Amino acid sequence: MFSGLSASEVKNKLTIFGYNELPVTTKKNIFKVVAEVIKEPMFVLLLCCGFIYILLGDYKEGIILLLATILIIFITFYQYQKTERALEALKNMSSPRALVMRLGIATRIPGREVVPDDILVLNEGDRVAADARILNSNHLYIDESLLTGESAFVKKNISTENDGIVYSGTLVVKGRGIAKVYATGQNTNFGKIGSSLQGIIPPDTPLQAEMKLLIKNLFYIGVIISLCVVFAFYLSRGNIIKAVLNGLSTSMAILPEEFPVVLTVFLAIGAWRLSKKNVLTRTPSAIETLGATTTLCVDKTGTITQNKMGIAIVYDGTNTIEHANFGSNISTISPLLNAAFFASPVNSTDPMDKAIHEANGTFELITIKQLKFVKEYPISHDLTAMTHVYEIPNKDRYLVFTKGAPETIFDLCKLNNKQREKYFGILNTMGENALRVIAIAEGSITKSLLPTAQSDFELHFKGLIAFEDPIRSEVPAAIKECLHAGIKVIIITGDFPITAMAVAKKIGFRSNVGLITGEELDQLSDSDLNNRIAQVSIFARVVPSQKLRIVQALKAKKEIVAMTGDGVNDAPALKAAHIGIAMGNRGTDVAREAASLVLLDDNFASIVAAIRLGRKIFDNLQKAMSYILAIHMPIIGLTLLPALFSNIPLLLMPLHIVFLELIIDPVCSIAFESEAEEKGIMSRPPRDPSEKFFGKKKLTVSIFKGLLLLAMLISVYLLTLSEGHDEQETRAIVFTSLIIGNIFLILSSLSSTKTCLAVVTEKNYAALILLVIPIIALFFIMAFPPAQVAFGFKNPGVVHFSIVLTSCLTFLLMLELFKYYNNKKRTNIYLPSNIDNYQ
Repeated sequence: MFSGLSASEVKNKLTIFGYNELPVTTKKNIFKVVAEVIKEPMFVLLLCCGFIYILLGDYKEGIILLLATILIIFITFYQYQKTERALEALKNMSSPRALVMRLGIATRIPGREVVPDDILVLNEGDRVAADARILNSNHLYIDESLLTGESAFVKKNISTENDGIVYSGTLVVKGRGIAKVYATGQNTNFGKIGSSLQGIIPPDTPLQAEMKLLIKNLFYIGVIISLCVVFAFYLSRGNIIKAVLNGLSTSMAILPEEFPVVLTVFLAIGAWRLSKKNVLTRTPSAIETLGATTTLCVDKTGTITQNKMGIAIVYDGTNTIEHANFGSNISTISPLLNAAFFASPVNSTDPMDKAIHEANGTFELITIKQLKFVKEYPISHDLTAMTHVYEIPNKDRYLVFTKGAPETIFDLCKLNNKQREKYFGILNTMGENALRVIAIAEGSITKSLLPTAQSDFELHFKGLIAFEDPIRSEVPAAIKECLHAGIKVIIITGDFPITAMAVAKKIGFRSNVGLITGEELDQLSDSDLNNRIAQVSIFARVVPSQKLRIVQALKAKKEIVAMTGDGVNDAPALKAAHIGIAMGNRGTDVAREAASLVLLDDNFASIVAAIRLGRKIFDNLQKAMSYILAIHMPIIGLTLLPALFSNIPLLLMPLHIVFLELIIDPVCSIAFESEAEEKGIMSRPPRDPSEKFFGKKKLTVSIFKGLLLLAMLISVYLLTLSEGHDEQETRAIVFTSLIIGNIFLILSSLSSTKTCLAVVTEKNYAALILLVIPIIALFFIMAFPPAQVAFGFKNPGVVHFSIVLTSCLTFLLMLELFKYYNNKKRTNIYLPSNIDNYQ
């Protein structure tokens, strides 16, 4: 009836009207990036140093520093452009989905690709993609509160008035409908007020807040120390200009401007890496929390199973017929499958409805012709059944077809105890084979005013239909991985307990795991549920609205909860969970908006892969931040020593620190991010989320490594003095030791469980390239006289660098021994508390 547009028509309309999206914030050009860079404290310090050198007549040093600022601007602009492209790709992926008719086929597309004259198919839970006029509606109710502020739902009918229009951004809360788009993007009602949404700034994540506080405190400390350095240097040497330069060098050494850069890059690239695992990140805090997950609550259908329903068995009240024998028993199965067909929506996306339609089409079972649809009684929380009423032309009666949960249909058909016992026996047999079962009923009623409730119909039991939804092949291995990672898996399903247990056993659960049904859940008090939930691994016969209680009970036990969901009623649980995971394929827009992650392939294994990657991202981020703290220790030390001891020459000048920063920034943000995961990453308990990112232990270890490098550099300085080298030669040898020592510190810090040799052989190409470049640059500086002058160096000869290599190798050996000792102390065997739930 509604064929929709062709590909060429869509292309033309996209050219004319553009994409269906709101105005976006104008992208920054090079001048805006420059303005932002100039505000950074490090940039201000570089400019101050450069101009002071020029005022002193040291033009080479001054010009090099000013050129360094230009280089920093271009690097920043390049990184911004790359980030923008990554965010644009993620934005396209996260665009709300819309179901449209394209040449007669219902096709789900990104909402931004909807064009005027598209035919929208609206189902419960969908976010309306564009302004459209209703062509067909079936109990269609819309939540327009986003536009009007009114909480009452609006019923929509075919009309030329306001109630015949659905608006972009509103939510389908009940029923179904078909509508024709007349406005997209900025031309929609929502588009006209969309500019006000651009000013909303998302709040900082806990980690970002901790980083800001740390940087703020270090900034104040840096200012105080720098002023003390200027004062001490002036008192000991009497040269105010050099005192100011040394103070500025100290400020540059102390200020850890890499922290916000590294955090931004890690979260952005982390979101991109998760998208490669079919997991879309909607909130950055989810990346921080993933590694701390202790309990994973998952829907059975479509997540653990393939969500590809096929009819396996039909039971007509007397005969049980398997799918392989359908062809030879057409007359037996036809009445039952006909009734199921007419009880199911025509354009449903539900897998069981699709299977029913497919079976009727395959075996050409439709025997009743010319039925006219009259009314639908939808499924509800109180009554898990759906009824369709049809009119037969020239007849004085309506036909009634009902499908639903077997126990509900038994009640509607008013079966006696003997009948119930018989049919429940059949149900149990089907459930033991992990089949999902619905019951079918039919009836008729004289043409008159239809009853208000399904229970008022006189229905007759027709039979049972069992569907098979195969287990995803990768799930058992993923379940085992969760076990070793200390993550408890809880299955939540609307199926019978016996079916849920059969599925659980197939994926690796023990046969005696704890189970609670939805009915039991309603009868349990909150305290009783909190006491029992630790022993429960399956919730069966549960409706979506009960998920919130499960989440709250788990949170009361201090669990870090990840919860999956796809429907409108799942939204509260997704919002309440630490990590809400919405389904990308079958999920509703409201579920996706409530979630922090969107599972693009609806696959359980992808969730486990995301948790694994979340642990890796957090590990590498901690190592990067720890390295930043460590490397700043020797830099601070070398800038402070000349101020404290008048006989020590300036060992580090601003240009030297700029050279170091050009190593530190990319290494932190790229090399550490690219590092492979630690050994046994999924064989350790989840991270304690209450533990600070920079706890006392981590701070102590970082400072210890930095002070160890500083001690090595002081030793090199003293040995160099004993050999009689002048100031320029001494500075060259000490600086070379700092660069090589820094490289060895990076190699050792890239992994906390593997040796530096293993890190090299694992081929972290980003790290290797970034480490080779400074060595080449160092050789160039030592071999090229003008560069030597700019850096204040003098080449002491190759033989005198032997002290550098010996000292740095000793430093590396000490780091590796320290790492080995730490690993030795760790417990080798980790026994998860939930091991009894699994085989």
